Amino acid sequence: MAKPYRDFSDFLAEHFSGKMQKISINAGFSCPNRDGTVGTGGCTYCNNRTFNPDYCSPRLSVSEQLEEGKRFFARKYPEMRYLAYFQAYTNTHGDIEHLRSLYEEALGVSGVEGIIIGTRPDCMPDALLDYLEKLAKRTFVLVEYGAESSHDVTLQCINRCHTWAQTVDAVTRTAPRGIHVGLHMILGLPGESVEMMLDSVDALSALPIATVKFHQLQLIRDTRLARDVESGLYDIPRMTVVEYIDLCARIVRRINPAIAIERFTSQSPEELLIYPKWGLKNYQFVNLLNARLKSLGI
Repeated sequence: MAKPYRDFSDFLAEHFSGKMQKISINAGFSCPNRDGTVGTGGCTYCNNRTFNPDYCSPRLSVSEQLEEGKRFFARKYPEMRYLAYFQAYTNTHGDIEHLRSLYEEALGVSGVEGIIIGTRPDCMPDALLDYLEKLAKRTFVLVEYGAESSHDVTLQCINRCHTWAQTVDAVTRTAPRGIHVGLHMILGLPGESVEMMLDSVDALSALPIATVKFHQLQLIRDTRLARDVESGLYDIPRMTVVEYIDLCARIVRRINPAIAIERFTSQSPEELLIYPKWGLKNYQFVNLLNARLKSLGI
């Protein structure tokens, strides 16, 4: 079924021929709002066990994790080429020479044709951008900033320890250097109405970004958010899958069409997930969403 929005495969097709696969890497980083640099405790919703695949462990070197990932994906797609995805925690939080060595190690692995760096908007010094600008002239580089919301009251509530203004600053310092920029946004954060979420879509649409990831807020065991909700400190929006599909349809109608939407949902391990339990795989959700978009004439 044809999609009425650009997705990540459309974006990658502009830069690569053939199928590309991201391989996640846990390079052993921390976060500045965990180690006291800007805060402690981390984001209230965060449990990194929800998105680290089995082959992704800091006990292994970057090269070893990539080779493990290649073996995992090659069973199904032997001709696959890869992007090294520095995913876990804040992957620009460290000494620049150390960061450079990790990125270069990843790019030295056979079959790896670019890197994606997940980080925070308050953790991108100009000196590192100087290096990434040079790197982007010889390989594919995408920096993905975790913004989560454009509303500072929300960011404070979830202990992000940065502001939307810092996201705008990071994006507008990065994109002009020829580095692809993506944002990560969470839908359904505490206290946010649908209109507030759509306001965030308007805000990100005004920025020079190439990609965006949306996903539903997931209430995960062993997180401060789960404890806060259980204690009655506050609640979170409880959307049915139909309500969430309708929200995503409004986002598609509203977003800058030049921005590629990488995803609308995320799936945490069943044993960690408290809410929502929609019982859908990501591809099943996308099929339902696309059918809904078609029915709405979008």
